[in-house]
Amino acid sequence: MTARHAADKMPVYSGSDGRAYLACDDVVALMRAIAASCRSLADDPDCDLPSAGAAIDIEADALACRAIEHTR
Repeated sequence: MTARHAADKMPVYSGSDGRAYLACDDVVALMRAIAASCRSLADDPDCDLPSAGAAIDIEADALACRAIEHTR
């Protein structure tokens, strides 16, 4: 079974220039989710900023892969 990422739920659109795009509302929701995660992790003694950064990188990689697949 393949791991699911939050980015897998975001719709990706193709522009007339052939590039992948996200709707502004989706970007705002993503940024709010990142902010909420940071606030939640701030009180967890077992989490640190490098761990949070690594998790964000994983989501960014998943979204980048979807954008590449969508524009082939």
